[in-house]
Amino acid sequence: MKPTLLVLAAGMGSRYGGLKQLDGVGPNGEIIMDYSITDAIRAGFGKVVFVIRHSFADEFKKHINADHFGNKIAVEYVYQELDNLPAGFKVPEGREKPWGTNHAILMAKEVIHEPFAVINADDFYGRDAFQVMGDYLRGLEGKKGDYCMVGYKLENTLSENGTVSRGVCNITSDGFLAGMTERTSIGRTANGIEYKDDDGSMHPLNADDTVSMNLFGFTPDYFGESEKLFVEFLKERGTEMKSEYYIPFAVNTFLNSGYATMRVLKTTAQWFGVTYKEDRPMVVERLKRLHEEGIY
Repeated sequence: MKPTLLVLAAGMGSRYGGLKQLDGVGPNGEIIMDYSITDAIRAGFGKVVFVIRHSFADEFKKHINADHFGNKIAVEYVYQELDNLPAGFKVPEGREKPWGTNHAILMAKEVIHEPFAVINADDFYGRDAFQVMGDYLRGLEGKKGDYCMVGYKLENTLSENGTVSRGVCNITSDGFLAGMTERTSIGRTANGIEYKDDDGSMHPLNADDTVSMNLFGFTPDYFGESEKLFVEFLKERGTEMKSEYYIPFAVNTFLNSGYATMRVLKTTAQWFGVTYKEDRPMVVERLKRLHEEGIY
């Protein structure tokens, strides 16, 4: 059994400007997804599913297809649109904001039937991260509620060009996730690393805190269970203009109820990404270095 890679690529990158998923940042014009898929193939993944939107599907598919990866991995597409909701629900008038990362995962429920990993399209996770994830997922065939994630140090995931959002993790002594808190507006300040909460007040974070970069591993029961949770979410917050159904919300619910466990996988890989257009030169330089070192 080969695991599947689910790539969340429906975001247009509003802060960055343009379709940043297709920005050539490698020495030969490679996009960040090229590295992720290459690493996934090396780690033994058998299929990649892209979550995109109809509005840019043609442009996306010109760059991303099975031929592009030497036909070494199967490629499928699913679509995240605002009106793709469970029966009985509709988009509130005036809402434009997408429903969030866990809504994006639900778009793949009809095409994934095996353990799978989830990544962001515009993040670089590193070869070792895919290897440890693939190795873990191969042992989960036929299991339910046995989830995992790759954790990174908070200080290694910040942008020098603006604030970021991260899932801050609480980890048990035996290496399982006890809970995850979505923190927004995280950045470096004169006081260290801080985040801003909903009322505008600032709070400190530890540089060594483990954070989620949306590199999760799930067994396929996750689709059905998180769709039930999405229905409850819509009942409570579905009329809001900016409410989002985040992955950490679903994960926390399953952990707190005892339905699932989530192993936190350690990696030697370094994460980096293009959150803002000003991050691009740093990413270009890091990828150039990886090519010179013979990793790619």
